[in-house]
Amino acid sequence: MKLTNKAALVTGGAHRVGKEIALELARAGAHVAVHYRSAGAAVNDTVAEIKALGVRAVAVQADLSTEAGIAALFAGVEAAFGGLDVLVNSAAGMEPGDVRTLTRAEWQRVLDLNLTAPFFCAQAAAELMTKRGGGAIVNIGDLAGRQAWVKHPAHSVSKAGLEMVTQVLAKALAPQVRVNTVVPGPVLKPDDWDEARWARSGAHTLLKRTGSGYDVARAVRFLLESDYMTGTSLVVDGGRLIA
Repeated sequence: MKLTNKAALVTGGAHRVGKEIALELARAGAHVAVHYRSAGAAVNDTVAEIKALGVRAVAVQADLSTEAGIAALFAGVEAAFGGLDVLVNSAAGMEPGDVRTLTRAEWQRVLDLNLTAPFFCAQAAAELMTKRGGGAIVNIGDLAGRQAWVKHPAHSVSKAGLEMVTQVLAKALAPQVRVNTVVPGPVLKPDDWDEARWARSGAHTLLKRTGSGYDVARAVRFLLESDYMTGTSLVVDGGRLIA
């Protein structure tokens, strides 16, 4: 798929990795809808940066944990762009928890955002994409979906499930809509980590360094532009998974 003049939606696109993805799609010539829930001024800055690249951009607020929020999001995108060609499911949350004491509400809150929302966003996106003859979806996974992160049980399970959602959607929506996953490793320092801890994370990769959000964004663009790829997961982790 050539991204020039395509309509793209990036959930969680106002900051961090989502912002890097949104900017990379704009650099490729796509018009970008930036979804946010409560990003405040950050979303306005991101939209301004995208517009500065010579493409259209809009900010669309929505709570993806609700059916009404997802419906409103896609109604807003359709109103802004007249349709949709690309969806990147980047919005996610990572909450710690103890498997012995984790509550049902805590468990469900993570799965609602990390697993249920991407599925129903893809469902809504596929409907719009089919009207245009097809499109492409990229889900953003996590190494937690490949490893048992016992201090983040709901996050691990949700990201493992997301890779299966990718395969199910790819099979069900083919050939009109392609669906793939990018699985990032240590590409963006958590806000509560110091530099020493972040450096140690990079040291545990085969490449002995951390990556960046731009590495993920380039992988997303590669999958969108590669018309013979669907149902696959592309790991971007500097070799951390096998180190």
